[in-house]
Amino acid sequence: MQWIKWFEDVDLRAIPQVGGKNAALGELIGRMAAAGCRVPQGFAVTAQGYRSFLEANGLVTQIQDALTGLDLDDVADLSRRGAQVRTAILAGTFPPALAEELRKAYRELCTRAGEAGLPVAVRSSATAEDLPNASFAGQQESFLHVRGEEQLLDRVRRCYASLYTDRAISYREKRGFEHLKVALSAGVQQMVRSDRASSGVIFTLDPESGFRDVIYITSSWGLGENVVQGRVGPDAFVVHKPTLRQGFASLVGKQLGAKEQRLVYDPAREQLQNETVSAEDRARFSLSEEDALTLARWALEIEDHWSADGTDGARAPMDIEWAKDAVSGELFIVQARPETVHSQRTSPVLRQYTLEQRGEPIVEGLAVGDGVATGHARVILDLADMHTFQAGEVLVTEITDPDWEPLLKKASAVVTQRGGRTSHAAIVAREMGLSAVVGASGACAKLSDGAEVTVSCAEGETGYVYAGALPFRVLEVDPSQLERPQRTKVLLNVANPEVAFSQAQLPSDGIGLARMEFVYAGWVKVHPLALTRFATLTAEDQAAVRQVVGERDDPREYLVEQLAHGVGTLAAAFYPRPVILRFSDFKTNEYARLVGGSGFEPDEENPMLGWRGASRYYHPDFKEGFELEVAAVRRVREVFGLTNLKVMIPFCRTPEEGLRVLEVMAEGGLERGKDGLEVYVMAEVPSNVILADRFAEVFDGFSIGTNDLTQLVLGVDRDSDRIAALFDERNEAVKRFCAQLITTAHAAGKPVGICGQAPSDHPDFAAFLVSLGIDSVSLTADAVIETTRTIVAAERELDRREGSPA
Repeated sequence: MQWIKWFEDVDLRAIPQVGGKNAALGELIGRMAAAGCRVPQGFAVTAQGYRSFLEANGLVTQIQDALTGLDLDDVADLSRRGAQVRTAILAGTFPPALAEELRKAYRELCTRAGEAGLPVAVRSSATAEDLPNASFAGQQESFLHVRGEEQLLDRVRRCYASLYTDRAISYREKRGFEHLKVALSAGVQQMVRSDRASSGVIFTLDPESGFRDVIYITSSWGLGENVVQGRVGPDAFVVHKPTLRQGFASLVGKQLGAKEQRLVYDPAREQLQNETVSAEDRARFSLSEEDALTLARWALEIEDHWSADGTDGARAPMDIEWAKDAVSGELFIVQARPETVHSQRTSPVLRQYTLEQRGEPIVEGLAVGDGVATGHARVILDLADMHTFQAGEVLVTEITDPDWEPLLKKASAVVTQRGGRTSHAAIVAREMGLSAVVGASGACAKLSDGAEVTVSCAEGETGYVYAGALPFRVLEVDPSQLERPQRTKVLLNVANPEVAFSQAQLPSDGIGLARMEFVYAGWVKVHPLALTRFATLTAEDQAAVRQVVGERDDPREYLVEQLAHGVGTLAAAFYPRPVILRFSDFKTNEYARLVGGSGFEPDEENPMLGWRGASRYYHPDFKEGFELEVAAVRRVREVFGLTNLKVMIPFCRTPEEGLRVLEVMAEGGLERGKDGLEVYVMAEVPSNVILADRFAEVFDGFSIGTNDLTQLVLGVDRDSDRIAALFDERNEAVKRFCAQLITTAHAAGKPVGICGQAPSDHPDFAAFLVSLGIDSVSLTADAVIETTRTIVAAERELDRREGSPA
């Protein structure tokens, strides 16, 4: 055939003939079958077929005339010219020979599939599309569930017209592509009946931070257009690449999405339609963990293949679309292309945004990016009103599609009521470097036209929109230019798993303190005993727990899964660097505030000195709750393969307590020394220092907690305003305790670090610890750059005093 190429007959070398999308499908079919990766069969109408269509209808001159003198800054002019070209193309007719080849190829595809009138997807594939340095994705149209020869011809023609959408015209102009030198090939692919199953998108990196060691999968019920176009909030799954390669089931995170709509094919009306998803289906994941891991393995194979074809040895992060067939139950890859946002960032400079003031958020949703932006809100519900939008305003709308691109480039930030991290608004925001909050329910009603707002994506996974222009600061650092200490490890205190992937890219040697209670509060929210003793709860508390946990056969699994995913995300982000997890250290009044917790906690006069830390873990009134934490850590280390995870025991008053805790851990299968597991103790009680030689016999190392140690050494309640001025970690008594601990621990061959707040707040305290030979200093993210410089200077001074070469 002159104008038809079957997918199995093309590969990436055929981009000039069949475009990036179709060439990639051919590459997948030809090279990925051995890995078990399934791709629906089909064919491409070549770029020459498109050119023949233009020539037969005299369209070349019409397009040139329509686009001559285009002013991209005049959005209305762009819209008028684009509509003129599309109208001309849609009025064209196919040359008879081209039409006949299309009909013949479709009939053969039907024969191959064994189904007359086979439903197909018709997708646009531009000859400059899906290149590593350019992304035309989403600019041209795709049509799903096309049946019959006449529908096929019509949809191919519509694909041709979509080469001149407003966004596509604008994108080519900005990138320097000549319009008539970019041709379009139409791909015709057997439909995957995912309308009654699920589908979604895969990135082989974290789409927010650009972190390369994870695979990010989104999934929603029905056909994938709702995910791509941002009409739904999809489920999300995160898989860790390095341990997946080692054969572990390293699904380190998953999040339930709203999945408000399902795009399905209605056979009675012979058309696609969106239907409301039932509450039951919204409350369950649209993809099984087993399927998520299968997709992750395929995605890794695809990334490896594209990377192997590269010329500079660099990895090639990929953007992949998948679908599950409701009839066969099989998974399919329906598109693959290089990711073009983070992969093109060559600058090593990291920007860290910190909001210096917070208020009550007006709306919240999913954060896209990690920046902060301010501006006046402008609610635009229809592109007909785009003329009211002024440069620098915050665009507020329901969803965006490719036609909104000229408007987005004028915005300081964007807020959408619907959509997820792989929606159109999210993709374009990343590409343009915009802060965006997507899936912000009620945003169009709650944000007033002209009101000044702050859009913050710098606080983790959740993005917030605040009233007013709040102050923020931006720290820029080039990690390659930051001198690193030679003697002292610089670690991070990372409380929130939601910022782990971005903070992992800061210059550090790992995590010195990850707090289990933060994962509890943010990811679990339920008291552990409310799950182990669910039957003993009041009806009111049972209902409250069910509200969080859902209808599970074993509610304990909820806690283990949530803790494992939260902790696993932290360990995956920094792998293979060490991550030290402190087991939960809630006070009794804090435990009582967890859902279902009030009935399990005593009323203590001084919770700070009461039933906390190690004393809870072996006590019969809490032991079973601690055993769930142990099970979660085992899952992270043994199922996810993240053996870089270490654990730490807080507020351990005596060595005997430490031994009892280790016994409980061993009973739960978490043994010190097994698979390299190290167990540290927080040095925060004076007895930890005074009896450091004996604690060294029980534990693998110490980490100084300056807040509690200062409180107990000086006898100062750190929460008391009246004596706040007396609370000073740099007091001579505290410093002597630190020095004594380091000396004793080193004599016993055990390392000492510090994870308290003092080095982050007081660089001179960090310098003091370096002079003592401390092994590691763990810092908050906002202090890591300046304190690292302080540590380097302190090491130089130490070298000078010791007479060592600088």
